[in-house]
Order: sequence, then structure tokens, then C-alpha cells
Amino acid sequence: MAVKRVSPAEARDLIDKQGYVYVDVRSVPEFAAGHPQGAYNVPLMNMGPGGMSPNPDFMTVMATFPKDAKLVVGCKAGGRSARAAAMLEAAGYTNVIDQRAGFEGAPDPATGRIAEPGWRPAGLPVATSPLPDRTYEALRAGRK
Repeated sequence: MAVKRVSPAEARDLIDKQGYVYVDVRSVPEFAAGHPQGAYNVPLMNMGPGGMSPNPDFMTVMATFPKDAKLVVGCKAGGRSARAAAMLEAAGYTNVIDQRAGFEGAPDPATGRIAEPGWRPAGLPVATSPLPDRTYEALRAGRK
């Protein structure tokens, strides 16, 4: 079954009205530079000297969320979040939704230009200081 994909505004409505939480799967530095207000950070990929590499602890850290948790998954432009959402659904998570435009916006594959504005350009609430229990470090330590 395909993961449901929603716009940033639809994701905000799910968070505000239906109790979903936003899981930002961007790297720790990307998250620290700005993220949806109230988001959790669990990177799918880590930044390293050679570029991005898979985070081997992604699914282990996500296990701190119950399988029936209402999760909106987002990244920078929609690629990593689509992969993460599919992985979560395959692992038995039942309420996973992919925020398809990410934080900055989804590009048009043909032109590379932004085809759909992301969370920040849509004017939705942004934070640069994460809540202490929602950082990757705290989640990895099992303190969600």
C-alpha cells in the first residue's frame, strides 16, 4: 500500500486537529538551522565528510514511537521523507503520512525549480531551538 502524501498545510492540519506529530528526518545540522515547530528529529541520513550516508540507528530510534503513533514525516524536499515513510510502513507503523514538499520545497524533476513550496516558504511555524526531548540525541538515548 502506498504511503499517503500531503501538502505542508494539510500536515499542519493533521498536527493541529488530529494529534499527529512531525518527525523531521533531515540531518541534525539541517534540523538545528530551522524545523517545523514542535518537530522531533530522527535523521534518515547523516552528514559526513564524504556526503550523506544512511543512519544505521534510524529504525532503532523510531522504535521509541509506538507502531500506532500518528506520524507526519518530512525532510528538505520530499525524497528522504518518502523513503522513511515507506520504511516505517513496512515495519508495521499504521499511521504514517509523508509531507511531500519537505521543509524547503519539492523541486520539479524537469527544471529543478520549486514546484511546491515547503513548510518554511508556506509560512508555517518554524523553530530554531528544538524542545529538549525532541532532539536526535535525546531520542537516541531513549528519553522521548
